[in-house]
Formats: sequence, C-alpha cells, structure tokens
Amino acid sequence: MINLYPGNAQEILRPAKPGFIVLSLGLALVINCLPWSGWALWLRPDFVALLLLFWCIHQPRKTGFTFAWCLGLMMDVSEGSLLGQHALAYTLITYFGIVLHRRVPQFSMASQMIHILPLLLFNDLMVLAIRMGSGSAFPGYGYFVGSLIATLLWPTVSYLLKLPQRPFIDPDQD
Repeated sequence: MINLYPGNAQEILRPAKPGFIVLSLGLALVINCLPWSGWALWLRPDFVALLLLFWCIHQPRKTGFTFAWCLGLMMDVSEGSLLGQHALAYTLITYFGIVLHRRVPQFSMASQMIHILPLLLFNDLMVLAIRMGSGSAFPGYGYFVGSLIATLLWPTVSYLLKLPQRPFIDPDQD
C-alpha cells in the first residue's frame, strides 16, 4: 500500500539531482502555459509556485532567488503580463520557503499543508496587488481557488517528487 502521508521526519533521502529539479520546474512552467480557459483557468493552481516552494523547502541549497526570479520572468513573458510581477512573488515565496525549510518537513502532511496555504495565498496576493496597482480590476474571490487546489495537491506533489530520492530497497535482502 502506498503511504501518501510520508511526513516522517526521520526519513533519509538522497539529495535531488539538479537536472531533476530543473526538469520538474520546466514541466511546471509548461503546464502553467497550457491554454487553460473557462472554469479550468479559475481552478488552475500555480504549478511553478507550488514546485518552487517544494524545492525551496526540501532542497534550499539547490534552488534560490536567481532561479525564482528567472522563472517568474518566464511566467510574465508567457502570460504577457506586467514584467516582474511573478518574478517578485516567486522571489518572496522562495525567501519564505528557505526560512521554513527546517520547520515544515518535521510536521505531518496536514500540518505542512497548513504552512503551505498562506504562502501560496501570499503569492496570489502579490501578483494581484501588482496587477491592481497597474490598473486592472479585481477579478473576484474565485482568483484564490487555485491556491486552495495547490494546497490540496501538496501531498501528491511531495510524494511524487520524493520518489527518485528514496533509496532502492531490495525486497530479497534481509
């Protein structure tokens, strides 16, 4: 049986390979850039923010502010939005992710989700504040549903991204 709640603080994982981190964040960028429309656009979580936060919490030495800033600029260009809004938001959640990198993995998965939700909401608030500051209208409270969905995806993302880091255990060995 698969344990979707591996909030085991004693779990020893291998370090993530930098190529795997870049590949996962690149895939998140591609998913964010898919042509979402209608209700799917409102329900779409910010996958780049979610994965960036994951990697900042679990591998803070391999992800950093420059990486977050560049990903944010790529998101701004891909969405055709005000240059720098995602870059600033991603840089700030990177900071908070690095600050919390020793604390969050010690908690159960439910407690981790409670820590992740305000960070994702903060990311959306920063992007929204910059958009509204440049003259856009308030899109409604449905704008924040993506953060809630991203928080619900945290256990699945955490499980999937930790799989390559787990040591191989031979079932035939005693």
